[in-house]
Amino acid sequence: MVVVGAGLGGLAAAARLAAGGHSVTVLEQADQVGGKLGRFARDGHVFDTGPSLVTMPQVYRDLFTATGGPLEGAVDLVRLDPAVGYRFPDGTGLTMPGTPGAVPGALDDALGAGAGDQWRTLMARAAAMWRISEGPFLRRPLRGAATLARLARNPADVATVAPWQSLRGLGRATVRDPRLRMLLDRYATYSGSDPRRAPAVLATVAHVEQAFGSWYVRGGLHRLAQAVAERAVERGAVLRTGTPVHRVLVQGGRAAGVELADGGRLPADVVVSGVDAAALYADLLPPGPATAAGRRGLARATPSLSGVVLLLALRGRTPGLAHHSVLFPDDYDAEFDAIFGVGRHAGAPRPVADPTVYVSAPDDPALRPDEDSESWFVLVNAPRHDPARGVDWDLPGLADRYAADVLGVLARRGLDVRDRLRWCVVRTPADLARDTGSVGGSIYGSSSNGARAAFLRPGNASPVPGLFLVGGSSHPGGGLPLVTLSAEIVAGLVGPA
Repeated sequence: MVVVGAGLGGLAAAARLAAGGHSVTVLEQADQVGGKLGRFARDGHVFDTGPSLVTMPQVYRDLFTATGGPLEGAVDLVRLDPAVGYRFPDGTGLTMPGTPGAVPGALDDALGAGAGDQWRTLMARAAAMWRISEGPFLRRPLRGAATLARLARNPADVATVAPWQSLRGLGRATVRDPRLRMLLDRYATYSGSDPRRAPAVLATVAHVEQAFGSWYVRGGLHRLAQAVAERAVERGAVLRTGTPVHRVLVQGGRAAGVELADGGRLPADVVVSGVDAAALYADLLPPGPATAAGRRGLARATPSLSGVVLLLALRGRTPGLAHHSVLFPDDYDAEFDAIFGVGRHAGAPRPVADPTVYVSAPDDPALRPDEDSESWFVLVNAPRHDPARGVDWDLPGLADRYAADVLGVLARRGLDVRDRLRWCVVRTPADLARDTGSVGGSIYGSSSNGARAAFLRPGNASPVPGLFLVGGSSHPGGGLPLVTLSAEIVAGLVGPA
């Protein structure tokens, strides 16, 4: 069988399928594995260029155990405490502990008496949502109406998950402090979504992060992709980088292999696609009813947000800086209006004027040239690259001007590093689209905007028999743990050799 794409989803699927006795070849267009879980290095400064947080470590432990050995023998996983530092628009700072028991007290200390109880109530609801939704919605293939029918058998479960309620609505109904509501809203962006339209069940993301911890891979998260690639090869998979695929071959109505960009053909009885689902259905599959069905589903979904990344090589050290920092804007709604082209920016997505800024600054000697340096990954949410109907991120000068704006926002919020800057590399949604094949640079494929969003996301078993989808643009969604779970689902659908 052939796996197209060596992102984490494709690599995890390859490792599981090879361990199950299949003959597996992985084809990756880039010269290195990892996909969005990338790496950039210059002058001794090293950066993860995509995900910077590991959650649900048990998912990776399951993957490594199922394929021949423990996770801890492959990567050095470190639990973060504190988990993240927040700065709210009123200047309040919150250092979120990395252990659940310490969270309510920290909230009371930072936000005032009662904040901890409000958050505890919200997390109890999120934990109940998690118990109901994890199995049917994350660990098994989504069966549309059948999945909903199983949920509907228990009215109490329906009331808990509240599929009619948005994440924003849940926050308003559960917590009084506007800063806690802002904190909850942020979890919609973990799926590239707008909290005003994303379902309330996304509160489970906050529960998962708090209950199972925030983790870091020493040496950078890219090492996780490398470790999974090594495990796949150890189990017998063949890994070919620098090998773009031109199309998926379909014969007799089912997948029959792939044609490479150089014209070569690789026959296979099963094809697992780890490429962006929109690109798969638009570019890699021949016309036909099955392809049309896949396109129709994607057309009904809202693409996820993208992001602008600044890789900052800095002189000196920043006292008291958390591994992860989030600096909120005065007007969070204006950010989502700009990104999705709604509200005050209806029909006209644009770069966010005053964005939320996320900073990942690992205190890891492997990522800096010396002890008097720092390597920062800075991310702001952004509309995807869409020259025809939105933002053309390739316009001359736009990336550099916007990077200067983001540095100015950082300075206004208390992290002015402009006089410490050795150099800055800017990566726009257009760069992400080119580097990873994600259409428009949408980080998570389709968003979770809307109550039916989960059912609009492409399934793992495609309409083409023998063709399976893995990765963040397919079920169960984006983010490292869900991508890894998608590989487990696909391996189960294919079965052992």
